[in-house]
Amino acid sequence: MLNLNDVYYFAQVVERKGFAAASRALHVPKSTLSKRVAALEKALGARLILRTARSFAVSKVGMEFYKHAAAMLSEAEAAEHLVRKRVAEPSGAVRMTMSMTTAQLAMPSLLSKLAASHPKIQVELHATNRFVNLVDEGFDIAVRAHYNELPDSGLVQRRLGHSPMYLVASPRYLNARGAPRQPEDLDQHEALLTQPSSAPVVWKLWSSAGGTHEVLASARYYLDEPLTLLNAAVAGLGIACLPKALCATSIETGALARVLPEWNARGATITVLTAHRRLQLPAVAATLELLTTQLRVVMRLE
Repeated sequence: MLNLNDVYYFAQVVERKGFAAASRALHVPKSTLSKRVAALEKALGARLILRTARSFAVSKVGMEFYKHAAAMLSEAEAAEHLVRKRVAEPSGAVRMTMSMTTAQLAMPSLLSKLAASHPKIQVELHATNRFVNLVDEGFDIAVRAHYNELPDSGLVQRRLGHSPMYLVASPRYLNARGAPRQPEDLDQHEALLTQPSSAPVVWKLWSSAGGTHEVLASARYYLDEPLTLLNAAVAGLGIACLPKALCATSIETGALARVLPEWNARGATITVLTAHRRLQLPAVAATLELLTTQLRVVMRLE
């Protein structure tokens, strides 16, 4: 195989149209450059540069060789730049958007880990329950909780898992009103819902055995914020349908109990989206890696 350093020296001599100019640019003695190019010519068995005392010229085969050598050196430089960019310390602002509930659950731990591992990354979070156009509004990362397949938007989609929904109530409420034993019993209970609707709110339930049932929820309170809804359930105001991630800790501590534990309401799929070009940025790539790890844990995805 050719000595790639000799190829590099030859390309520099050709680009600078002479040994003297290349010597000054590279801070390498002219005699060294001449020897290295001569060694390359010997290895190839061809005359690349036509030397005379007063002129400098590249042979026809030398010019053809130079075109390939320049392309090879350009690719090597691009490869080096790519690696250095990847290993460089991530820095700069990363703009994210996600729902209020996801932000409340995931961001405290994410920010703590980012601060420890990538202190030069700045996070700009837009927590909203409205649909955000990732590209048009200038966001790097979006977290979506969705029930149907997302459209093919040209974005990179990383599906993380399924977030089930539980029916929950406080032990105090269940002791006072009686715990439902079958889905039909829910008709006699008061529901805590997220928002009023002109159409009746129906809880669609699926059993572990494969059965389905629909319940017409009779609302006592409408609370358009999931954490407030959780607190209302803990306070004994009714039965709520909440994401597992939001109510799991309250169930573990006994503040809430699952209602009809063999039945789940329809859950959401959690997907992280980003644009292809944004993934090339070290700060976005590092944040995305930590975010996906944290979401799987704090959202208790299945």
